[in-house]
Amino acid sequence: MVLPIVLLLIGFAVLIKGADFLVDGASSAAKKYGISNLAIGLTVVAFGTSMPELIVSLVSALDGKNDASFGNVIGSNNFNLLFILGVAGLIYPLVVHRNTVKYEVPLSFLAAGILFFLVNDALMWGDTTFDAPYGGILGRLDSIILLIFFAGFLFYIYRTMKNAPESEEGDAIKLFSTPVATGMVIGGLLMLIFGGQVVVDNALKIAHHYGLSEKLIGLTILAAGTSLPELATSCVAAYRKNTDIAIGNVVGSNIFNIFFILGITGVIHPIQYNASMNFDIYVLLASTVLLVIFMFTLSSRKLDRWEAFLMLMAYFAYTIFLIRME
Repeated sequence: MVLPIVLLLIGFAVLIKGADFLVDGASSAAKKYGISNLAIGLTVVAFGTSMPELIVSLVSALDGKNDASFGNVIGSNNFNLLFILGVAGLIYPLVVHRNTVKYEVPLSFLAAGILFFLVNDALMWGDTTFDAPYGGILGRLDSIILLIFFAGFLFYIYRTMKNAPESEEGDAIKLFSTPVATGMVIGGLLMLIFGGQVVVDNALKIAHHYGLSEKLIGLTILAAGTSLPELATSCVAAYRKNTDIAIGNVVGSNIFNIFFILGITGVIHPIQYNASMNFDIYVLLASTVLLVIFMFTLSSRKLDRWEAFLMLMAYFAYTIFLIRME
């Protein structure tokens, strides 16, 4: 069983590096055509950093591994909120931007609520056509609804960034020759496809060997692995005291994952939903509410270290509960 574990780690490394190549190559090409840094950030960078989640969820869905597909997204969001913010907040207390409290966190909560509504056909409409444990399906119409909300989110981000003061720091985009940039984009896409398939195949081999469910693997291993870029970004930002980036990265990623990742995946291939994952959506909703509560205790719009520690402990408790329920 050592080989599948090694291949899984290699797959994650290829997946994340492929996303880096894709972002760098596409950003360079876009810059040469006179596209603004703002537009590049909203499109190339934002989409590129979410490619690991997209590829893993899509490959899982196409292979008929519906629990792994949903588990990857829902698990990533719980990992982002509880683990990543917990670690980043321990590094440095996170001061939250007013817009994050007022708009983005509620939108993150709304995204989870909309997903719950769309996938629970049996619960919402009394539809008895689904075999247990499946209580619904994320169909193409449901997925289009998610993508419409995603378009609205992109418009909100565009308006917010457009009205924000220009910042020179971190705006530099590396320029490459056209052949090199093209090669990076093509190579990045191939690495994403290859890495995603390797990750899914070997994660499922590990699950079957140890008698674990696809759902558990999706909610834990796949979720944590595809969230490594967000973990690195938020921890580095917290260390550098760029707390807006640290927390904005997580909240934005959670909205992106539900509206975009599941939206695209469901349009390409409808996904059957395991109703037992409602518990994990409840955890996601409760974690979002917990974040809001922590923002208004002691220091206004600030996640203190003791609060971050509690979030981290909540993630460990949640993971232990998932394992014990297997």
